[in-house]
Amino acid sequence: MKLDILAIGAHPDDVELSCSGTLAKEISKGKKVGILDLTRGELGTRGTAETRDEEAKNAAEILGVSVRKNLEFSDGFFTNNTAHQLEIIKILRKYRPDVILCNAIHDRHIDHGKGSQLVSDACFLSGLKKIETIYEGNSQKEWRPKHVYHYIQWYDIEPDIVVDISGFMNKKLECVKAYKTQFYDIKSKEPQTPISSSNFFDSITYRARNLGRIIGTEHAEGYTVERYPAVDSIFDLV
Repeated sequence: MKLDILAIGAHPDDVELSCSGTLAKEISKGKKVGILDLTRGELGTRGTAETRDEEAKNAAEILGVSVRKNLEFSDGFFTNNTAHQLEIIKILRKYRPDVILCNAIHDRHIDHGKGSQLVSDACFLSGLKKIETIYEGNSQKEWRPKHVYHYIQWYDIEPDIVVDISGFMNKKLECVKAYKTQFYDIKSKEPQTPISSSNFFDSITYRARNLGRIIGTEHAEGYTVERYPAVDSIFDLV
């Protein structure tokens, strides 16, 4: 199966929090979308790797993605090295996505910046034919995605492009709420974390509303890019 978009996150819930509005919009247009989680989020203060697995599955069903996989890298300790790059390259060559959405280039959680650079490097290396990979017993051909975009997470990084997600905010919030152990729940007895507060959950909406306000729409998500964004016509701009 070839994917149009592959969204990659260091942890289950990174994608839902940061770019699920964009994904929901493109899925509604018939695009094939997949999610790749690098770790199971096993070091998270709340919940367990097993609960995160179940929550990620539920979120994927809500969003309607074609495939979701987890590479089971070590949460907090994976590195940008040959072994990790090759595992991502195998996925890129299997699904041959045109667009990659991945972690913020710099963020509060160390895995986000690491994941960002790891994925970016793997996307380039995946296009080199002399790098040989075998996946599920099959020799793979080279593949390099056309575009790599980095979504915005904890820090308010200034975006290079902003995507209108008006009409898809409810779907985004529904996906996030699938992670019942991670986010605000007044009845929860779990330890409090920076992302379990009501303020953090509210920020998902008010950040999207603020970006939407700036571009003249209801809600939006922002991205940084690795090369100049280009349009075919000046009238392509919203």
